[in-house]
Amino acid sequence: MKKELALCEVNLVDEKNVNFVKARLSGATKSAQVAEFFKTLSDPARMRIIEALSIKKLCVCDLAHILGLSQSATSHHLRTLRDKAVVKHEKIGKMVYYSLDDEHVSGAFSAVLDHILHSQED
Repeated sequence: MKKELALCEVNLVDEKNVNFVKARLSGATKSAQVAEFFKTLSDPARMRIIEALSIKKLCVCDLAHILGLSQSATSHHLRTLRDKAVVKHEKIGKMVYYSLDDEHVSGAFSAVLDHILHSQED
């Protein structure tokens, strides 16, 4: 079922609303950073890494086994996620464990997952 775009029947700009939003809207630089962040998350393997790490801190070997990827491919994805501050790592003895960088990442992932689940119910 294709949803139609809802449009106003008249062309009327509410200056008060426009000014209110414009004063609070992020600048072009911040918007570009947000878009770059979402671009980083746009890979299904990276999303599965984030989901796995939202459950438990894991090493590359465990993540690769869980995802069915090579350790090299998993490391590449982790490097990309680490460069964008989505994940962090911690060396414990000879092992390096990855986890989500902070609660913002897990919260964002949970919010998107909830959105997907709820929109499929409609």
